Amino acid sequence: MASGNSEPRRALNAQAVKVLVAGGFGVGKTTMVGSVSEVPPLRTEEVITTASEGVDDLSGVEGKTTTTVALDFGRITINPELILYLFGTPGQDRFWFMWDELADGALGAVVLADTRRLESCFPAVDFFERRGLPFMVGVNCFDGAYRYGTEEVRAALDLDPEVPLLLCDARERDSTKQVLTILMEHVLAHSDTLVG
Repeated sequence: MASGNSEPRRALNAQAVKVLVAGGFGVGKTTMVGSVSEVPPLRTEEVITTASEGVDDLSGVEGKTTTTVALDFGRITINPELILYLFGTPGQDRFWFMWDELADGALGAVVLADTRRLESCFPAVDFFERRGLPFMVGVNCFDGAYRYGTEEVRAALDLDPEVPLLLCDARERDSTKQVLTILMEHVLAHSDTLVG
């Protein structure tokens, strides 16, 4: 051994897992990926211009000035055996064609919901249900918004009882980590892909 260390080196045997962060326009996907990424997140945001008038529905997010046009990307090491690669999807209807490509190879997804515009997460819930991809719902609790209970949101979304649902704050690293931990537990409960 050339090094002065008498202990053998332990090989890093981390499993890399692709996870999507999806939901409607302006629900906090970019914020969630950025809040937890241990590397500078890749963002493909562009300024919202007058060209989007009549195309993008800004109801409820009138103050939003930028939008994701391709994807967000971040990475977090959960433990020495598990690294999550996070892919945030674009939220507007006109970019949904990209979801199939982004979902390729993903083992699970977080659907972010905003209770002020709950209908904006219906397409994401439907997308993952149709594909049989394990997902959970994170209800992003915006400042000043009424806080509904998890069972009220579950009923409004008509979610299966086994789909995890959690109130969260996409701005907070610990909150996002909790969401991702619950998602991975759900994925593990429904797949042996990561076992062994």
